Amino acid sequence: MNAVIGGVPATALGTWAIAVLATAGVIIRPWRLPEAIWAVLGAVALVAFGLLPWRAALAGVGKGLDVYLFLAGMMLLAELARQEGLFDWLASFAVEHAGGSPQRLFVLVYAVGTVVTVFLSNDATAVVLTPAVYAATRAAGATPLPYLFACAFIANAASFALPISNPANLVVFAGRMPHLWAWLAQFALPTVAAVVATYLMLRLTQNRALRGQVIARAVARPKLMRGGRHAAYGIAATAVALTACSAFDLQLGLPTFICGGATAAIILAVSRGAPILQRAWTLLRHIAWGVLPLVAGLFVLVEALAQTGVIAALARLLASGVAASVTAAAWTSGVVIAVACNLMNNLPVGLIAGSVVGSEHVPPTVTGAALIGVDLGPNLSVTGSLATILWLASLRRERVEVGALRFLMVGLAVTPPALVLALAALMAIGAR
Repeated sequence: MNAVIGGVPATALGTWAIAVLATAGVIIRPWRLPEAIWAVLGAVALVAFGLLPWRAALAGVGKGLDVYLFLAGMMLLAELARQEGLFDWLASFAVEHAGGSPQRLFVLVYAVGTVVTVFLSNDATAVVLTPAVYAATRAAGATPLPYLFACAFIANAASFALPISNPANLVVFAGRMPHLWAWLAQFALPTVAAVVATYLMLRLTQNRALRGQVIARAVARPKLMRGGRHAAYGIAATAVALTACSAFDLQLGLPTFICGGATAAIILAVSRGAPILQRAWTLLRHIAWGVLPLVAGLFVLVEALAQTGVIAALARLLASGVAASVTAAAWTSGVVIAVACNLMNNLPVGLIAGSVVGSEHVPPTVTGAALIGVDLGPNLSVTGSLATILWLASLRRERVEVGALRFLMVGLAVTPPALVLALAALMAIGAR
């Protein structure tokens, strides 16, 4: 018999407590343990204490299949691009074309980050482009941090340009992904607003650091070998395939995984050197596979929260807000979700938001505002999104430390204007 404490079932209180502790573990990383461990421990605890049936836990894991395939394919492509020198080549290209101007180099890094985010996902910008930018700026004699901030902030600011630009997009829309043209009609203008506003505010906050720099006019550009060219072709082919899938309302996970696997097979087949199995192992062991159990654990946590009635209560609250005013509901959803992402991380918030806005009665403007909150809102803090956490990990490997307070001060200047302008653009489109 389920006891009641303060009018709330004890099982619900236990589920909420485990979900909060697991999410805190993901964000804080006690004892520097990987984020995935805390998400998986939370999922296992829910089942072990009888708060969630194991069949429901498996169902929760199964709901993330398309996301796992998408992430695996994108991480494979990103690691191929890194190992074959494609991103190093792009970063040195940016330095060479900066012509000794720190301001121009900042623009070029921001532009490359935008393209990578839009067509390869924000995680690729955080994980692969960031080390390349660090290496290139160090070689040019620049202070790396302003350019590293550009990588971090554009990774989220441009991440709702296309369905493929952020795994959170798959989570929020789940099986209700709009056709590509409908997506572009809704999010193209908000994306431009977010990207431009983020750039302007970043330049404002980094202007003093950029003005004081003297950088080389050129650095040694690594030769783009055959493997790097094949990686570029594979990325381009993946972008075309995913654009086509979006246009025909097909799921994106399996095509991404197939494209990543095919690109890897081609590069491994034509490359020379070590035996193919050794090269395959080198490729696979450098991929951050821990992201997959992290996402799976979060899916289980959200499944458990749904069984406590939290998501249903939020859905009813949203429905009443929509009935009163669609515009007010959209603004409130976007802002509240943006703030919540920085308290909980955007993966669990995106999962919850996707469940809440999943009803066919929720207007597209409200769903769009929720997505912008999930994608852009995390730029406020260093723990707001998985991409920013991965960005931090990339910097730690280079022995670069960026404190939470320092990032927050930049985030407070950059994020609110970009969020407001993106939501305003979305409302203007919805009012047509």
